[in-house]
Amino acid sequence: MAVQPTTTYHASDGAAYEAWLGRWTRKLAEPFLGFAQFADSGDLLDVGCGTGALTFAMAQRWPARRVVGVDLAAPFIDYARSCSGGDGPQFEVGDACALPYEDGQFAGAAAQFVLMFIPRPELALREMRRVTRRGGTLGAALWDLRGGLVFERILWDTAVGIDPGARAVRDWRFNAPTVLPDGLPHLFREAGLEDVERASLTVRTDFADFEDYWQPLQGGQGPVGQYFRQLAPELKARIRDAVCDAYCSGAADGERSFTATAWAVRARVP
Repeated sequence: MAVQPTTTYHASDGAAYEAWLGRWTRKLAEPFLGFAQFADSGDLLDVGCGTGALTFAMAQRWPARRVVGVDLAAPFIDYARSCSGGDGPQFEVGDACALPYEDGQFAGAAAQFVLMFIPRPELALREMRRVTRRGGTLGAALWDLRGGLVFERILWDTAVGIDPGARAVRDWRFNAPTVLPDGLPHLFREAGLEDVERASLTVRTDFADFEDYWQPLQGGQGPVGQYFRQLAPELKARIRDAVCDAYCSGAADGERSFTATAWAVRARVP
């Protein structure tokens, strides 16, 4: 069955998303915040916060500040709230393209791994600029899907050799304008932001064995989860065996360590 790529991000289960990508987003949050260089005071906003990896990292780094995470997916917000506790950051349901905040309300705003899934990311960036004060910082990060996301390249490049339908999903993800090296800098400059800077940030995650790698992909979240949800069982089994072979690479199943690299951009609101 051919699977058509879509910008609709399937977000129905916060725990499943956390199992799939949380191990990566939590690790990238700290180097991303170090690169973003937000001001030392003022409220901070995490746009498209998902299950809250970056929001929690903001709150931990600046415990005395108001930190807000906003996401369109209510199941993700519910999960983040369940992990927050009474004194944690705030989590709210909201649209990145119509943020429910006043002009200049925040000292800085960030968007980690969301802009490629917004049909018109320039609208979201315009909203982030609107709610950030003059001189404030905007930051964004997206995976370097073509050259820096080892665990997904293993999956998609293997699947394409078995299922022609995987090609449409892979090619859409790896060629989205925002994930290319100059994608985010171009978006930020077009939004009229100043002092635009780009960096390459790399993190590493360990998997206990192939099942630790494979099972989180089956949680139904995002484009990876949707791809597997639509596969016939026999085809999924063939892809699983081939991906397992790529994971093991001629050695016994067991622990593997993969890197993931993201393009990150920061800029100043004029």
